[in-house]
Amino acid sequence: MDYAPLVSLMRKLVLDAGDKIMEVYAAPDFDVRAKSDASPVTEADEAADAIISAGLRAAYPNVTLITEEQADSHSLQASTFLIVDPLDGTKEFVQRRGDFTVNIAYVENGVPVRGVVYAPAKGRLFYTRADGQAIEETGDFLKDQAGPCHEIKVSQPDNAALMVVASKSHRDAATDAYIGKYAVRDMTSAGSSLKFCLVATGEADLYPRLGRTMEWDTAAGDAVLRGAGGHVVHFETHEPLAYGKPGWANPFFIAYAPGVALKT
Repeated sequence: MDYAPLVSLMRKLVLDAGDKIMEVYAAPDFDVRAKSDASPVTEADEAADAIISAGLRAAYPNVTLITEEQADSHSLQASTFLIVDPLDGTKEFVQRRGDFTVNIAYVENGVPVRGVVYAPAKGRLFYTRADGQAIEETGDFLKDQAGPCHEIKVSQPDNAALMVVASKSHRDAATDAYIGKYAVRDMTSAGSSLKFCLVATGEADLYPRLGRTMEWDTAAGDAVLRGAGGHVVHFETHEPLAYGKPGWANPFFIAYAPGVALKT
């Protein structure tokens, strides 16, 4: 895989999808339906998925494509593939809280090696360069060329005063109990894959997730965090989170900056 054109395409597609999402977001009202798993879906999810899927399939017809909004893809199996969550944080979108993202990742032999995370309502764009380094782009996000970018890297954590980020919509007692094992300086909450990006930029040190997620929820954020020097590991074994699992479901996991003394 030549990563340079892949990254360029993924960047453009998340911006195109983000424009469509924000059109729906700005409307006075939009339909919200329940999927078979009771999670919400909107016309923005489906429109963004159509834009991204068409672009990826045209450029990479021989690469397996897994996307949340196309149930037929969920029966596929692969170790190298493209994976998409066209609107992560639909609950945040529906409640107009802004913490939603567009996510595309390329997974190679079970490892998310390149990814893009775009938060259109927040005006934040994170991705891995062709060389794997994670960056945040600022500016006007022009479609045909990247704007000002700066490399991002994880914090050097102080285990006596950690900054923790947790889910805004899926916080529970088990998560709070686990966080309670650490010396926490402060906590913040965020929706969607933004939590990975906050660890990647050093705005947080630790993000534990003791709840159900799917690979499309995490792959792009995981790639960005890895490109910033961070880790995402299985909650119990502390082994790196693997991708391409049957059914695409993740175990509980911990995303963190190296130097955090993980608890069991």
